[in-house]
Amino acid sequence: MPHPLAGKPVPKERLIDTAKLVADYFYLDKDLAPISFGTSGHRGSAAKKSFNEAHALAISQAISEQKNQDPLFIGVDTHALSTPAKMSALRVFAANGVQILHSTKPTPTPLVSFAILEHNKKGAKSDGIVLTPSHNPPEDGGYKYNPPNGGPAPTEVTTSIEKRANEILKKRNYRTLSYEEAAECEGIEEYDFITPYVEALASIVDMEAIAGSSIKLVADPLGGSAIGVYKAIKERYLPDLVIQHDWVDYTFSFMTLDHDGKIRMDCSSPYAMASLLQTKENFDLAFANDTDADRHGIVTPVGGLMNPNHFLSVAIWYLFTHRSWPKGLKIGKTFVSSSMIDRVAKDLGVEVYETPVGFKWFAEGLYEGWLGFAGEESAGASFLRKDGSVWTTDKDGIIMGLLAAEIKAKLKDPALLYQELQAKFGQSFYERIDVPTDSKTKQRIKAINPKRLHLDILAGEPITKIYTSINGMPVGGIKIVAPNGWIAIRPSGTEDVYKIYAESFLSKEHLRQLQQEAQQIVREII
Repeated sequence: MPHPLAGKPVPKERLIDTAKLVADYFYLDKDLAPISFGTSGHRGSAAKKSFNEAHALAISQAISEQKNQDPLFIGVDTHALSTPAKMSALRVFAANGVQILHSTKPTPTPLVSFAILEHNKKGAKSDGIVLTPSHNPPEDGGYKYNPPNGGPAPTEVTTSIEKRANEILKKRNYRTLSYEEAAECEGIEEYDFITPYVEALASIVDMEAIAGSSIKLVADPLGGSAIGVYKAIKERYLPDLVIQHDWVDYTFSFMTLDHDGKIRMDCSSPYAMASLLQTKENFDLAFANDTDADRHGIVTPVGGLMNPNHFLSVAIWYLFTHRSWPKGLKIGKTFVSSSMIDRVAKDLGVEVYETPVGFKWFAEGLYEGWLGFAGEESAGASFLRKDGSVWTTDKDGIIMGLLAAEIKAKLKDPALLYQELQAKFGQSFYERIDVPTDSKTKQRIKAINPKRLHLDILAGEPITKIYTSINGMPVGGIKIVAPNGWIAIRPSGTEDVYKIYAESFLSKEHLRQLQQEAQQIVREII
């Protein structure tokens, strides 16, 4: 059940004390939590001693020791701890002689990926970091690393960084300069991330068709790093674009509370997006992003806030029927994404490449150009340019919003297109449940042995497949499949929760039965 205040304005007493948070970041230095790179980098909070200056210094030192001589790009979102973490990182990188390209403005994750790829077309091997906890609550901080292919770092890279960073954290043996000294170093240069990205948008989305239509569009960066990007898009292509929440508020007081009563900038949550949903009748299409703009939320008058799986299905159908891409491209999807994608892909005659959760599994396919589209059920996706060349190898919530606008401008409301997919392939009943838990339970779920479950039937149907790995990659949990439904259970890589995913192509009642049986499996594991 959602929290009683879910979808309601944030009470003043729930707003963070940013001064204390930043003070905790710089001054709490004893008994710190270890560094842990989850699904998407290291995340934590200063008050909980899991994201403090020593963490940022240690991670930066570990990266410096493994770094080549080409420049490193830095992005930063609008969480209160992100700028302090960037300042700490610059102190270490400058002391280690690392060349830095950064901006004084907030810089989204996809723009860092784009900049890396554009720069490396000349033969360089530049990489990057983004200081962001993504959609996490305002008190959190985060540190992500992107290697020269522009995407999230693969497990072997983050494991190496994590191991070395914890060794450094324990001994505090990082090299640093003062921030003033670092800022004046010759190798620390400012870089314009926004202009090249915005100018290139016409190569991936039909900006001319959007601009030439009469549709009313709203972009909501949720006070995040995409603010400057949307202002540039408005100036360059779409003068009538309405931009909502286009100011930085480190408390994010304009948000509505998420399902669990927390402030969370999750653009795929109907509770967090309640204020935008209230105005859906006043425009033809709206799209929102989380604070580092790697996720998207699509709102239409017909469908309200579209379920991420629904829009992924529509986007796949549209792109593979309206782009002159090379033959043989595949669709990337995570194992917990809707089976509607599989049904659409089969009808298109396109192969699906299924992976564990984490966009890092798609980076190589996008970089090499054999994945035309890649997406996650948590509302993260990217795709190739019109000519079939790479755009970003990390999630890009900005182009997903603009793609929705292209679909609306050239065809119809994306929610209507999903209704047509349902009429053709069956109605999907899908839901994810996040359950608070501890690290011990998360480890037990991650190490689950299917043979010990002794399962033959799932929600009244014979089980056709049980797996804990796919395409040779461990999924960090389990998925159980029957003819008309499936369940998956996995621990979160970024929060202290485990997730239950379930999908039925029969009914809501069948979905509830699937969820109940998944919960029983967790009880048996515990």
